[in-house]
Amino acid sequence: MLLFDLSHTSHSQARTGVQRVTLELRRALKNITSVEDITHDPYRRHWRPLQSWETRTLETVPGTAKRRGAYWPLRKQLRAWIDRNLHTSSTSVSLPKNTSGFLTTEIFTARTGQNLPDLFERLTGPKVAMFHDAISLRMPHLAPKGTVGRFPNYLSELRKFDGIVAVSEDSRQSLIDYWKWAGWNPVPDVIVSSHGLDHLPKRGGAGQSRSNEQSDRPKILCVGSIEGRKNHLTLLSAAERLWRNGDTFELRIIGTLQRDTGHDALTKIRALQAAGRPVRYDGWVSDQELQQAYESASFTVYPSLLEGFGLPVWESVLNGVPCICSNIGATYEIASGGGCVAVDTSETEALTGAITTLLHDGERLKTLREETTQRIPPMWHDSATRIHDWMSTLSVRNDAHD
Repeated sequence: MLLFDLSHTSHSQARTGVQRVTLELRRALKNITSVEDITHDPYRRHWRPLQSWETRTLETVPGTAKRRGAYWPLRKQLRAWIDRNLHTSSTSVSLPKNTSGFLTTEIFTARTGQNLPDLFERLTGPKVAMFHDAISLRMPHLAPKGTVGRFPNYLSELRKFDGIVAVSEDSRQSLIDYWKWAGWNPVPDVIVSSHGLDHLPKRGGAGQSRSNEQSDRPKILCVGSIEGRKNHLTLLSAAERLWRNGDTFELRIIGTLQRDTGHDALTKIRALQAAGRPVRYDGWVSDQELQQAYESASFTVYPSLLEGFGLPVWESVLNGVPCICSNIGATYEIASGGGCVAVDTSETEALTGAITTLLHDGERLKTLREETTQRIPPMWHDSATRIHDWMSTLSVRNDAHD
């Protein structure tokens, strides 16, 4: 029995990248092994299996959730408080005694992290966590302050696991480098296992039948949350320069606003719109609307400075739409396989040049589209199998409280 942590995802209707990964990997694991969904209950102060209302949350169709964080209805909080005060229960008392392991793919909170050691004491199998990225460490000025302050403790808590699954080689190396810098030893084994991508819409004709000559106003698409590290300001500056030079195109931006670091980009979008520039910002959209956006796009630009995985790059490629993205880190790992133009996205000049090329060089754009058709996406079944099989080889450490 594999215990699968859903402490955050089972209490939020938002579907961030991490939450989508969590749900898809859970689905794939359930096809190859026995899985028990669990959560840390902060009101009962113990770990337990999910209740029916939490399971229903997992099945909720993604929507415009008002909050990304975990949400507990007041009546559930009161019921948990009453249960805790009327009954004496120890941590994880209701969990299976013999387990094949514990896996968390979420970026767990400080409260959850503090309660991991008590859970680990009762487990017989290996404990594994997924590591997504070290962006808060490498670019603290572009990350939310609360996340930056929490991050060193989070990296320390990861040492208590028996193994870590990094989502890219760049993420793996970032984690290992930090542990070495901090002088921490011993540390868990760290492997790389790509996310699966078969949950994305099947490749159709999106973008492949379009050519630069077929439209008087090509459509450029940018998909990604509006936050500092996503680097929308550089994209907007490049677009503004091209419009001033007489280039004709529409820029559409899709993504939720991260208010801590995305305000400047939103202000720039509004200023360009006020000036009559053809830039559209939609915020969150449904999966169907997103698919339609890809179908009408000539190409995409993903200007993010640093990623743990770079899902929007894969998403663009699998829709047959070439993507301009960063030439470093995880996005370059994806771009190097074809269908992409990798440049220094931190430089307005480099981004402007890449956009200019795809706006005016029809043959180049056609070649890139043909390259997208050759890309073979990783599958969730393969990812789940790799992680499951690797977990069975890990030695179980018993120093969770050290």
